[in-house]
Amino acid sequence: MKFTLSWLKDHLETDATLAEICDRLTAIGLEVEDVDDKAAYRPFTIARVISAEKHPEADRLKVLMVDAGDGKPVQIVCGAPNARAGLVGALARPGTYVPGIGVTLAVGKIRGVESHGMMCSEKELDMSDDHDGIIDLPEDAPVGTSFAAYAGLDDPVIEINLTPNRPDCTSIHGIARDLAAAGLGKLKTPKAPSFPVEGETPQTVRLELDDASLCPGFAWRLVRGVKNGPSPKWMQKRLLAIGLRPISALVDVTNYMTMDQGRPMHVFDADKVKGDLVVRRAREGEEILALDTRTYTLNPSNVVIADDNGPESIGGIMGGEHSGCDENTVNVLIESALWDPINIAKTGRAHGIITDARYRFERGVDPEYMIPGLERTTELVLEMCGGTAAASRVVGYKGHERKSVEFPFSEVKRLTGLTVSNEESVDILTALGFEVASGGDRVMVAVPSWRPDIDGKADLVEEVMRIHGVDNIKPVPLPSMGAVNKKILTTLQIRTRSAKRALAARGMMEAVTWSFIPGDQARLFGGGKSELRLANPIAADMSDMRPSLLPGLIAAAGRNAARGFGDVALFEVSGTYENDTPEGQRRVAGGVRRGTAGLSGSGRHWDGAAKPVGVFDAKADALAVLEACGLPMSNLQVEQGGPDWYHPGRSGVIKLGPKVVLGHFGEFHPDTLEALDVTGPLAGFEVFVDAIPEAKRKPTRTKPVLTLSAFQALRRDFAFVVDKQVPAGTLMRAAQSADKALIAGVNVFDLFEGPSLGEDKKSVAIEITIQPRDRTLTDEDLDKLSKAVIANVVKSTGGVLRG
Repeated sequence: MKFTLSWLKDHLETDATLAEICDRLTAIGLEVEDVDDKAAYRPFTIARVISAEKHPEADRLKVLMVDAGDGKPVQIVCGAPNARAGLVGALARPGTYVPGIGVTLAVGKIRGVESHGMMCSEKELDMSDDHDGIIDLPEDAPVGTSFAAYAGLDDPVIEINLTPNRPDCTSIHGIARDLAAAGLGKLKTPKAPSFPVEGETPQTVRLELDDASLCPGFAWRLVRGVKNGPSPKWMQKRLLAIGLRPISALVDVTNYMTMDQGRPMHVFDADKVKGDLVVRRAREGEEILALDTRTYTLNPSNVVIADDNGPESIGGIMGGEHSGCDENTVNVLIESALWDPINIAKTGRAHGIITDARYRFERGVDPEYMIPGLERTTELVLEMCGGTAAASRVVGYKGHERKSVEFPFSEVKRLTGLTVSNEESVDILTALGFEVASGGDRVMVAVPSWRPDIDGKADLVEEVMRIHGVDNIKPVPLPSMGAVNKKILTTLQIRTRSAKRALAARGMMEAVTWSFIPGDQARLFGGGKSELRLANPIAADMSDMRPSLLPGLIAAAGRNAARGFGDVALFEVSGTYENDTPEGQRRVAGGVRRGTAGLSGSGRHWDGAAKPVGVFDAKADALAVLEACGLPMSNLQVEQGGPDWYHPGRSGVIKLGPKVVLGHFGEFHPDTLEALDVTGPLAGFEVFVDAIPEAKRKPTRTKPVLTLSAFQALRRDFAFVVDKQVPAGTLMRAAQSADKALIAGVNVFDLFEGPSLGEDKKSVAIEITIQPRDRTLTDEDLDKLSKAVIANVVKSTGGVLRG
């Protein structure tokens, strides 16, 4: 939001300096982003041409002698057709930067004649597009003084950064109101418009909408006999200063009202409107040639103002070229309407239209200013273009129902720590336009129509706080806690951090990938549901919410490989999406390893090349995550297989019991890598952190006493012949369960397959660690334990002890 200092002072009676105004704006929440103090115009001075002689070497050039008021004439070579003796204009001396042409002047020779500066045109000073001649000032213009001060170019421009919840400050009048409430002056109340009205407005406007909230009100008026020419210089200067190009008086008036009062307006050429105007939803495929000369294809989610010819305006966003005003316009319809903010935002975003009208309507304009805005606009049109105003008409508007909020004054102290008297709170709210009912410590506050962002007592506290001064809040140290703090993070937060720490400790680097991926990748990894498709993706290939972390990680590994970093290990702990409900968002730890990026390092070595990553690297990473999250590893079950994107013979699923799936791992299927356009050895995993069950709450957080056996551990080896389909994990669990008190661990140390074992058979050799606790074991004890191990394994696997 930009405005000039003089424009602000049209609404605010103040003696404050530019610096004071900028400081106060930032202090009350209207952050000043930039201030242009117009220092670039200071070097330009008013000068008089003493003589103008023909250039000896060029017919179109003249050699001027110019008096800048210091008694030392300056020689300038000039090609302007209106250069003459006696002309008073704007002089730029050497070293001056000329903004209109982006050049810093220097002493130079033009066709052999030295030139010590430039007599400037309006275009060269960014005053207009006029470049036909140099500026021609009245003869009484004070020679030697600042041209910027004389021409009003020294008016500073302030730009503030508005938050979306402050639609009232999208107008200069609203900004002035805030400054006045902050004690920086007195708000000026403009005089109510007054002009004669003749006749009725014949055009009818109908609201044909299935939802009245799309256009809560529409006011309009016919003005006959206007003459549309350039707007006054004062208005053009203000619009140019804030970056708007003057077009014509009728158009400039609407732009001026948008900035001055935050009230977007629109004018139709009444003679181009065929029949009555209808506010309706656009029909599928309807087109409109808008004022920006672009053709937009509309749909029923867009609201238009149409006549018998079709759409004449995209309601609240942009008018149409067909009914636009030009130099031949004689009769105009002035429109002042209200539009639904959500619909305006969606329509503007869908069509990529950014206008000052959209900016205000999608934030919410003052509904009570709809009719006064029409009156003020009519007054300006009559002043600048003449004509006769007909009576105004209004349809659809049912008045504004003011919100009332109960406000306990004690909330200011409770929420902000500020000590503000009840009287000061009332004064602040009243100055901002609120109506405060008299009462004790709790009062009812009526919210003004221009503040749709105020909903509750906390919003009123914020108003009091920002006007009283956020800088008045004293820093207070947190109180010292006398006891050990309780757990602050949730279990899921703790597990997320533990998983990240465990994977980083295993040599993996954390990556942050997009939460949305191409639709074909989403379908490849089990997603692609319609409810997870983005309505407005940032790019065509970012259309779906990701069902898995793996597509982004694999793509990242591929990009690294394409740049010469083939051995990478990446992980991410973040969200995946199964559906559009809160329960459908999962917390997942995922990772990939490529090339030779194993746990022990990567790359080539004199002792032999490192082996490529495989399924067991991914399995180790997944189990490390589960262990870091506090899950008892002895309860886990690992089954062969996994989702389709893994290699069917080199992947596995980690379960807790028959139903709870905790994750999966494996080498990726060649078709998956081909679809993602990635090559090389790649293995990865995903662990569902939120699926890990909560540990049982213990009566104390104290760790149990460490008990160490005084007896030496024993090891015994067993080899069993089982079917090839029997997982080694099943055999290990069976051996462990023979005597959980004595057996401290089971480890597979050999696998063998061959014709001597029989068809579809394999030999699995295990090592059992036996840890006596209270006595030395006898041969009978060991024999009994061995028989129990054999019996359990035979029963669970159907295998036999290998002879």
